[in-house]
Amino acid sequence: MSIILLEDDQGIADNVRAILASSGISCQHFSDGERFLYAALNRTWDLAIMDWQLPGRSGVEVLRDLRMRQRWAMPVLFLTQRDDESDIIMALDAGADDYMIKPPRSGELCARVRALCRRVNSTQDESADQASCFGSYQFDFDAGTVTINGETPPLTDMDFKLARFMFENCNRLLTREYLLEQIWGLRGGLKTRTVDTHISKLRRLLQLYPENGFRVKTVYQRGYRLESVDSTASADTETADDAS
Repeated sequence: MSIILLEDDQGIADNVRAILASSGISCQHFSDGERFLYAALNRTWDLAIMDWQLPGRSGVEVLRDLRMRQRWAMPVLFLTQRDDESDIIMALDAGADDYMIKPPRSGELCARVRALCRRVNSTQDESADQASCFGSYQFDFDAGTVTINGETPPLTDMDFKLARFMFENCNRLLTREYLLEQIWGLRGGLKTRTVDTHISKLRRLLQLYPENGFRVKTVYQRGYRLESVDSTASADTETADDAS
């Protein structure tokens, strides 16, 4: 599990990271909104923990910006000293999923983090069970196959797992490190072309081009994003490149 933390108080940040680390949860800390915003949009995270009162932009302002950009839909836990009902309502209306008052109690913090991540995973599983079709792509989860335009290209089990994961996270940036951990169970910092090779293969086998409603965009030095596009779009709008 990978968490991004926005907190300007170094002591509180160290405490939060220590609590999470005790449960095997990795956490990267940022003390200002702009650096946090950049990292949040350019890497892949499972959850964000955010403070409210910050120098410059408030946590609520940063959250509103996140929710409006690139369909950023990861769960957010607000951790703040503000405990008025009006403040809680404002944070939830801005896009927070849960709210805790400082200082965090270790057991409660970890439990809330796990609950938020379970909720997201459960929603994704339910959506996948209810709809095996993504546009013109039909997934057979039992057989491990994908059919497009009447054709069922040969996919290995790993190919199918990667394809399903990308479609279920459509329009979300997926870094190479995150894909290595989620699909192959490998350490994220490992130097390998495994992800690039499989993405290139899927793009070709599944015909992931604008005329079929989806394209794979390479995000320079970051990873990939499967994007839903207007199926009438011209093929020359494809911005993805097999060479990353």
